[in-house]
Amino acid sequence: MGWAGTRGRFIVAAMVGLTAMGWAAPGVVLGQQTSSQGPGLTPQGGGAQGNIGASDALANTAAGVHPLQAALDVANKGLASIDANIQDYSATMVKRERIDGKLNEHEYMFIKIRQKPFSVYLYFLGPDSVKGQEVIYSQGQNDGNMLAHAGSGVRAMVGTVSLKPTSMLAMSGNRYSIMEIGVENLTRRLVEVAEHDKQFGECEVNFYPNAKVNGRVCTCIQVTHPVPRRNFRFNLARVFIDDEYHIPIRYEAYDWPQEKGGQPVLMEEYTYMNVKINNGFTDADFDPRNTAYKFGMK
Repeated sequence: MGWAGTRGRFIVAAMVGLTAMGWAAPGVVLGQQTSSQGPGLTPQGGGAQGNIGASDALANTAAGVHPLQAALDVANKGLASIDANIQDYSATMVKRERIDGKLNEHEYMFIKIRQKPFSVYLYFLGPDSVKGQEVIYSQGQNDGNMLAHAGSGVRAMVGTVSLKPTSMLAMSGNRYSIMEIGVENLTRRLVEVAEHDKQFGECEVNFYPNAKVNGRVCTCIQVTHPVPRRNFRFNLARVFIDDEYHIPIRYEAYDWPQEKGGQPVLMEEYTYMNVKINNGFTDADFDPRNTAYKFGMK
């Protein structure tokens, strides 16, 4: 979940238009270098091992407590921790989303996020089609718009464009707007979905300790809705909570298999790697006039 850029489309569309987070198939261990992105850019998710939490879930069910309540408790504690302990953070964000039935390739970007006022800077690392693009959004600035420019080629000739974050052009190739990017927004979205799903049964929740995402020790929470229902948004979802930072650093969601006995279908996956918290970001980090950036604004 989360916004990862506009894939060059909204700039190319200004002439022609301007995303990466994702999830792997259940049990798959990521980390095989399958692209030319270079070392350290491929998300490595540890396969979920063990099954702690199952007995607790059964006990809670017997006591009339929904299986999702334990996951909600973790998420709400995470929100409180973020609010109390994290002012800003940088990371390498990897995003993959299915748009209009097509699963897009992974996109990689360096991100800076400040919590208050909510501010985002993105620099696209790959693939080559979007490399060098920059995007800035800062709450209360630039008339509420996001600013972006392409990295190279003919698209770069368009220069910096200003777009409403939820406009058709800005949302092209994205499941979520830039205003929804980041670990706090991801956590809030997970809480909203879980609160909704608590109204219904047919829900299995398991906790897996000592899962790893790029060497970070996490607790993986897996939620499964075995039977397709209009009430539910996914068949299977996994969220990896960093044990040190208490934030979600990976999320995956799958639709139900397209045929009986088939594999769940990846809808979206998002990974935050190389997270560094409390960098002391200032307004200059989210200012398009920053000479370290290439927005071409004075």
